[in-house]
Amino acid sequence: MSDGNDGEKGSFEARLGAARAKQGLDPVATDPAKAGSGTSALGVGLRVGTEMVSALAVGAALGYALDRWLHTSPLLLSLFVLMGGAAGVANVWRVLTVGKSRG
Repeated sequence: MSDGNDGEKGSFEARLGAARAKQGLDPVATDPAKAGSGTSALGVGLRVGTEMVSALAVGAALGYALDRWLHTSPLLLSLFVLMGGAAGVANVWRVLTVGKSRG
């Protein structure tokens, strides 16, 4: 027994699709090679590497500087290297999932 909801459902889906397209909310391809601004896989790979190295370098530099200033030899360097690594992973995650979270 169909009560006519199939036609309404199809109409709703069509209207929803049109509204999403008008607002620019259609899902973007989640291919990592196309992450960012439509760059190539090489570009994404270089960006990922740069994000990781720069986050670790900044963390290590801050930790080293604070260790020298506060005379806490390896403690802050170790802490900030770990924090820099976590920041690098978070940045890489953000780069590779850019299409999924927009909306």
